[in-house]
Amino acid sequence: MHEMSIAAAVVEQVTQAAEEHGATSVRTVRLDVGELAGVVPDALDFCFALACEGTALAGSVLRTRTVPARARCAPCDVEWSPGIPPDLGCPRCAGGTGVALLTGRELHIRGVEWAERPTGADG
Repeated sequence: MHEMSIAAAVVEQVTQAAEEHGATSVRTVRLDVGELAGVVPDALDFCFALACEGTALAGSVLRTRTVPARARCAPCDVEWSPGIPPDLGCPRCAGGTGVALLTGRELHIRGVEWAERPTGADG
């Protein structure tokens, strides 16, 4: 289950950021997950809770936002939603070459809400 390695990496990155900013606890982590990233949301939530135990993220909530997949054909410049599983054949060019997947594979931390104001935070 790669959701555990994803959760562990998120906890590690947020823990490092908390240390750098002088925060001792985290309330919420916001994560963008592409619909083609192959992540099972319920499994990620479960693994995140386990990975947070004993860290500054203990008790925090993971909020995921699904990023829809989009593809573009370079020759005709049409964009479309490739679906799941992805159909990367251009709908205008009848499967033309030069198709690029623009979104849908994302997996990145969009934001963190600290439980208290970090040391040196502005505002």
